[in-house]
Amino acid sequence: MSLSVVVLISGSGSNLQALIDQSLKGKLDITIKAVISNKADAFGLARAVQANVPTKFINHKDFSTREEFDSELQKAIDQHQPDLVVLAGFMRILTEGFTRHYDGKMLNIHPSLLPKYKGLNTHQRAIDANENEHGVSVHFVSAELDAGAVIIQAATEIAENDTADSLSKKIHTLEHTIYPLAIKWISEKRLAYASGKVMLDSELLPETGIRYHQDLN
Repeated sequence: MSLSVVVLISGSGSNLQALIDQSLKGKLDITIKAVISNKADAFGLARAVQANVPTKFINHKDFSTREEFDSELQKAIDQHQPDLVVLAGFMRILTEGFTRHYDGKMLNIHPSLLPKYKGLNTHQRAIDANENEHGVSVHFVSAELDAGAVIIQAATEIAENDTADSLSKKIHTLEHTIYPLAIKWISEKRLAYASGKVMLDSELLPETGIRYHQDLN
């Protein structure tokens, strides 16, 4: 049975497009029930419409507190009864109650090799710290920002001439590979989550998840 998914976005939706493309190619057995954005002009909404996926816009500025916005967002998500909620560039700090409601059922992708560089401006921070490599992590969402259990990471070398922009482009390519892969494992029931721990094929993953290589499937 196809894994039902709701995707939350705030911007271009390139990771959403990667999921749509993988699904259309038959490489990912998911049904995207809806795409929800807190930004009316998010290009990801147009991507969803093009793929005949229902969309919804909920303006966070219409709510006086994070709790009120998250409550409305939760109602919109739960109408679809998804197996999984996927954050794909959703630029909102979520409340503890919201994250608890979707514990073990909500994923995020973060542009760093967690636990390094939580938060924003990760590419420049990695360059400024003279790191040799930088990367991206897919993780379950917890109440603490960018601190949930990591499923998979992918890394790239930081070249001498790399800028935040050039590094961002490298990272996006990795994102579009490992996010669908993590969701594929969930759809195939190979991935299990319990009490903040992740198991793949019944083997406990390390705190930094599994490191991506081309032989993974």
